[in-house]
Amino acid sequence: MENKLKVLVAMSGGVDSSVCAKLLLEKGYEVAGATMSLCPEHEQDVADARSVAQKLGIPFYVFDFSGEFKTHVTDHFVQTYLDGSTPNPCVDCNRWLKFGSFLEKAQHLGFDRIATGHYVTKIKDENTGRWLLRRSADRKKDQTYVLYSLSQQQLEHSLFPVGEMSKDDIRTIAGENSLVNADKPDSQDICFIPDGNYASYITARTGEQQGGDIVLTTGEKLGTHRGLIHYTIGQRRGVGVSYSEPIFVVEKDIQNNRLVLGTPDKLLRTTLTACDVNMLTTDELNSPIKCTACTRYHQQDMPCTVTPLGEKRVRVDFEQPHKAVCKGQAVVFYDGDYLLGGGTIE
Repeated sequence: MENKLKVLVAMSGGVDSSVCAKLLLEKGYEVAGATMSLCPEHEQDVADARSVAQKLGIPFYVFDFSGEFKTHVTDHFVQTYLDGSTPNPCVDCNRWLKFGSFLEKAQHLGFDRIATGHYVTKIKDENTGRWLLRRSADRKKDQTYVLYSLSQQQLEHSLFPVGEMSKDDIRTIAGENSLVNADKPDSQDICFIPDGNYASYITARTGEQQGGDIVLTTGEKLGTHRGLIHYTIGQRRGVGVSYSEPIFVVEKDIQNNRLVLGTPDKLLRTTLTACDVNMLTTDELNSPIKCTACTRYHQQDMPCTVTPLGEKRVRVDFEQPHKAVCKGQAVVFYDGDYLLGGGTIE
C-alpha cells in the first residue's frame, strides 16, 4: 500500500517541511528526515531540522552536498551574473540538489519516496500517464515556478503533502505540536546570501568589477557605472544618474561593458527565446501551443504562443508586450493552474 512506503523528508529547518514530516507520519508512512548541509549559512537550519526530527521521533540524517551546491548553484550564480544574465539559484538547487543528489541518496538508503514542503500538488494525467504539477490553492505561496525542470522520474518519486494547505494552517499544526520553528519567519532572500547583497557576494568571490559607461539607448553618455553586476534589468533607482524623464536599465552590454538606460517603452518585449526547455506534459514539444507564461517568480502569467525551435529551444510570443525580461531567468508555461514546463531565457 502507498502509505507503507518509506519516505525521506527533505527538512530545510523551516516550518513547511517540518509539518510535511508530521503529516506523513499521521498518514502511516515510515518517515525519516534529512537536511542538506550546503554552506555555513545553513548551520542554524540544520539544528532546527534536527530538533524537529527528535520531537517527532524520527531518524535524522545530514547530507554534505556542499561540493555539489558549489558546482551547480553558487559557481553558476556568480558566472551567470558575470555573463550579464540574472540567475535563478532556487531552480538550480531544486533541479540538481533536492530532486537530484538528495533523491539519489534517499534511494541508495532504501527509501521509496522523498517529500518536500513545496506548495504544489502532484497529479497523474490518466490519459497520458504523465505526472503533472498543479499550482497551490494559496497562489501567493505557489512554488511551481521553481519546479518546472523536474523530470518524470523525479516527480514519480516525490511527495508534496502541504500543497493544498495555507501557511496559517501549517503554523497552527507546528504550534500545536510544539515544533521549534512554528513561528520561524519565511526566508526572503537567497539562502547563501542572507543579507541580499548579491554584488558584494560576487565581488568577494571574483574581485572588484571594472567600471564603464552608462549610456542611453541613443548612445548618449550619462555617466559611469561601478560594474555591471551591481544592476538589474528594469532597475530605476540607485543607478547614479539623472535625466529629464524616468529611465530604467534596459540592457547590460557585456561586450562593451556598458550599462544601457532607456524610457519605459524600451523595457517592453513581445517575444523571447528560451533554451534547456523541460516540458512536464511531453518528452518533446513538436508543435506550437497556446498557453500563459511568466518570466519572474510570482508574476502574473500572460497569454502567449510557445513555438518549438528544436534542441530544447522555444520561441515565446506574447499577445501583449511583456516588461523587464531578464536573460538567465526562467520562463514558465501554464495551462490554467497546471504547470506545463519552462526554460531559461536567452
